[in-house]
Order: sequence, then structure tokens, then C-alpha cells
Amino acid sequence: MSKYDVTVIGSGPGGYVAAIRCAQLGLKTALVEKYDTLGGTCLNVGCIPSKALLDSSEHFHTAKKDFQKHGIVIDEPKVDLAQMMERKKEVISQTCDGVKFLMDKNKIDVIQGVGSFINPTTIQIKGKKESKIETTNVIVATGSKPNFFPGMELDKKRIITSTEALSLKEIPKNLIVIGGGVIGLELGSVYARLGSQVTVLEYADSLIPSMDKTLGKELMKVLKREGFKFNFNHAVESVKNNGKEVEVKAKNKKGQQVSFSGDYCLVSVGRKPYTDGLNLEAIGASTDKAGRIEVNENLQTSVSNVYAIGDVVKGAMLAHKAEEEGVFVAELIAGQRPHINHNLIPGVVYTWPEVAAVGKTEEQLKESGANYKVGQFPIRALGRARASMDIQGVIKIISDKKTDEVLGVHMVAPRAADLIMEAVVAMEYRASAEDIARICHPHPTYSEAVKEAALSATAERPLHI
Repeated sequence: MSKYDVTVIGSGPGGYVAAIRCAQLGLKTALVEKYDTLGGTCLNVGCIPSKALLDSSEHFHTAKKDFQKHGIVIDEPKVDLAQMMERKKEVISQTCDGVKFLMDKNKIDVIQGVGSFINPTTIQIKGKKESKIETTNVIVATGSKPNFFPGMELDKKRIITSTEALSLKEIPKNLIVIGGGVIGLELGSVYARLGSQVTVLEYADSLIPSMDKTLGKELMKVLKREGFKFNFNHAVESVKNNGKEVEVKAKNKKGQQVSFSGDYCLVSVGRKPYTDGLNLEAIGASTDKAGRIEVNENLQTSVSNVYAIGDVVKGAMLAHKAEEEGVFVAELIAGQRPHINHNLIPGVVYTWPEVAAVGKTEEQLKESGANYKVGQFPIRALGRARASMDIQGVIKIISDKKTDEVLGVHMVAPRAADLIMEAVVAMEYRASAEDIARICHPHPTYSEAVKEAALSATAERPLHI
């Protein structure tokens, strides 16, 4: 029976990064993965393929809507969906192959099959062949799967999840999206740009309800220009596939039943932890009401040598959060003193413009009774934005009224996913809004909006509005 210092179950961003860091630290490491390819949901049916389609559809949208204004004359662009999907597959393949290369480079044993606990130090693996391994430590990184509620059961044909939406053979004429969160809006954007009429049904009263309300309002303006239709305060009661059409029934804010029809319905009401097959009962590891494995501040389960990271534990279900936790646990096992700040993990929505945020929302600060001030700056006031015709969006910086320490940064902006890192670094070192305002930002850039928002928060003195 093979023996390892660490066995990682699950090869998503959290799992494979944890395995790499363990190997770098001299620990004999095994990585157990149930599927034939590495990378988990993120690389195979999540982050990577969705960004490939988002980029492809944005290129098409720009060619169709903006090229003439730029002085570029072309014939009417057309969508070759099959080729678009083929490019997406190439991106997935290259990325997953890259992970396999890293496993080989770091001498990590990859074992294909479903890993389950016999006891805290013995893992049974059922795959093409059955085997057992002995291990000193275990890191559970089995991720999550799409969630759904009663009445919206999936058939994966016309009532679909993000997985199926990433591989459609046709562009829907009418796409109904249940859920106004990250996944629904990103995939809705893909098909809206390609010509679909997208209708969003959201239970809450705003988009991306977990983020600052300013962002939801700004993003709604953007998506309405793409043709989105929004229905807030709608509780979906049933979704039915009638053959070539899907019928969705819901109750609106007034309690009236309303119905919507489309050729596809994307159910995007979040994700839930995936622990199937782990046999956690064998080691006495507990889960909470949401099905998440319970861990302490060191991501350690009730069994001292078993850790859990990523979507399968509490916190935001984000690939980069899982990666940070994977490194944290690997270094902890190796006897180091690692650091992770869960309050400073940025969230991103990859629409265009992008949405990004870190820290506290204004709503959270209001609820806690905090004394704060807000600075904002519109993207349209930037010379760089006018030059690129990307004028939609806003940067919002919230700082403590007394100390000026930055408490939260929220933005809808071109390349917000990259811009947000200035805020993360600043907040990691407990910078003030004035600190950001006094740093020289290059001109013309989108990052100037961060400086201007900081100026606005500092003394209500932005330079360019």
C-alpha cells in the first residue's frame, strides 16, 4: 500500500494548488480526482470556459456595435457558434494540460477515481481499478455543484445549469435566467451579445444582491443596454419543459402568479458543497445545515489530520479563495505560520464592463452603525474611457470617517478584475483613502478613477468632475 505525507481529494484550483505547495515543501503528495481531466469545475465547466465565451461574444458585440464608430468597415459579422465552442474547448484543454504538467513537474502522484475515507489515515479509491493508500494528512477539496430548488428540477436539455449553457448547440431566441447573481449574468451576457433575448427572474430586489447595491444598480443600466429584461421580487414556483419551449411560473411582489416562456431556462441560484462519496461518517467529520464541512480557523475539521478548503467549507465560492486556502493548509502542515485574510478576498463579475469588490459594502456598514464616508467617480469622466468607448461604470471607495482607513472598494469598470487589486493591496496594509489619493497614477488609464474616487472620499475634491 502506497504511503503519503498528504493526500488531496479533488483537483480544482484549491486542490491542485494545495498539492503543488505541499510538494514544494518536500511532502510526498497524492492528488485524487474522480474525472479523467484535472482542474475541477473551474477549469472544465466554470471559470475558464465561461471567460472564453465571454471574450468571444464581446469581440462579436464590439465588431457589430462599435467598429463603424472606430472607422473600421467590415461586412455584417456573423456568429459561428460551433467554432466559438471549439475555441473554448481548446482553451480548456490547454489549461488542463498545464495542470497535468505541473503535477508531473512537482512529482505529485495523480490517482484517478473517487476517494473516500476508511479511517482518518486510509483512503479508498474507486476508479478504473480499486486501491487503498495510507496518508498522514488529508486535504478535502471536492468543490461544489449547481444548486436548484423544488419546482425547478433540471432536465439538462432545456432546463439547464451553467454546465449545459457552456455547450449549447444553438443560440437561444429567448433565454430565461433564474437568479440575478454572478453565474446567471455572465452567461446571460454571452447569449445576449450573440442575439438572445434574456429575461432575468430574481427573488431579491436587486442584481448581485450579495454585493454593494451601487454595483447592482450600475450593472443593471449596462445590461439593459444589451437588451436584458429584469423581474425582481419574483419567487419561481415551477419550471416545465413543454418540448420546444420552457414555461416558468412565478409569484411577483404583489403575490400574483405570472408566467414566462423561452426556449431555454438557465437555473443559476447558486452552488452547493459537493461531499458525495467521501464517507465523512467514517471519520466523524461534521457538516452544517448547508452541507459545508465544518472547520476551525486553521481549516481543520474535527479530525486533526483532515483539512477542508474551497467551496466545500464556509465563505465565498471563489477559485482564488480556494487557492489561498490550499496554500495556507499546505504551509500549516509543513510547520510554517501562513497568513490568510478572508475579509480581503475580492469578488468579480466578468460582464463588460466588469464588476469587482473587496471589503465591506455600504449596507453592511450601515447595519453595523459604523461611521464612514463615501467617495465616487464615474468612468465616463476618464480620457482613457472616452478613447476606448468604454464609458460605463463607477468606482466607489468607502473609508472610516475618523481614521480614513479604507473599509471597502466597489467598482463597475473596464478591467475592474485587475483594478481591484490596487484596493486589495491598500487594504491589506490598512491604507487610508488619502494614501491612495497621493499615489501617482499613470495617465491616461482606467486606474485614475481609483485615485479620483479616493480624492472624493478624502476631502470631496476629485479633480476631473
